[in-house]
Amino acid sequence: MREILTPAAEWVRTGRPFAIATVVGVAGSAPRPVGSSMVVSDAGVFGNVSGGCVEGAVFERCLDAIATGTVSVESFGYSDGDGLAVGLTCGGSIDVLVRPVAPGSDAAATIALLAERDAAAVPTRFRLLVSGPQCGTGLIDDATDPDPGARSIEIEVGAAPRLIVVGAVEFAVALARLGSALGLRVSVVDPREVFATDERFPGAEVVVDWPDRYLATQTLDGRSAVCVLSHDPRLDVPALRWALASPAGYVGAMGSRSTHDDRLGRLRAAGVTASALARLRSPIGLDLGGSSAAETALSILAEIIADRHGATGQRLSALAGPIHGGAARSDSEQPVAPAVCAPGPLTARP
Repeated sequence: MREILTPAAEWVRTGRPFAIATVVGVAGSAPRPVGSSMVVSDAGVFGNVSGGCVEGAVFERCLDAIATGTVSVESFGYSDGDGLAVGLTCGGSIDVLVRPVAPGSDAAATIALLAERDAAAVPTRFRLLVSGPQCGTGLIDDATDPDPGARSIEIEVGAAPRLIVVGAVEFAVALARLGSALGLRVSVVDPREVFATDERFPGAEVVVDWPDRYLATQTLDGRSAVCVLSHDPRLDVPALRWALASPAGYVGAMGSRSTHDDRLGRLRAAGVTASALARLRSPIGLDLGGSSAAETALSILAEIIADRHGATGQRLSALAGPIHGGAARSDSEQPVAPAVCAPGPLTARP
């Protein structure tokens, strides 16, 4: 949902009616996980709920919701010829909640608040009711639940994964740019203020400080990544010592294999344990063969993503099994029952 908050908040600000479609159930293989959203108004469309196979039908449902003010849940799949919904062309099926957002409504106020918190990187617990008479109601943090027995999904808002880049070198410029494009909250830290400037790193937090001192003030978690791109032992070793002692899910360092070997010796001398050193990704990145700053940044982010999802980083064409292995699920493994939100049976779409 985070990808649609900015345009949706702008429509709230200008008093434009719109509708939001959100994936609330997934069965089998599907291109987008639970929580993926699309927002529609007469000004345009942002986001998506599938790989493109049902967007047209969902767009029409959104227009209907804007016109009628009706909340509905629809199951999308393909027919086996007897009217039975079997799944999407990728082999799965999805349930999509479509809800209108009228100017001045509680839903509009909720969207505006979520966008504000997301922009400020404030972690927010957002639950969306997907069954019952209050279907489509969004609850922020510990808001009073109007229907405790209803099924719901929880959507991550305001807590983008962190990417901390140590060393304001040219590789860091490309890494910060691509990291921001992926929706990461990027920070670049370097004590040299001539290199660590806002102009070089638009969209990132730029910190002029010693990296180890900065890291000591940060709260990192398993979704955080720390990438050390400098080649100065005064920066690298103290920063890596802090990063490897933290809960950060990814810690990587740039350098040749000889630089890596020398760095390991320095880290051991600094008291870093063997188990901590085993977490270090160095030389950093996957073997993509590129050498430019942008190509190197891509290889680093590819390794971060692979590590986060426990993936191999191999070619999909050389592997078997589901392509999307870790799809999020709602708080019920059962498909969402749509009839409680929309009158009448729902028809599967091709």
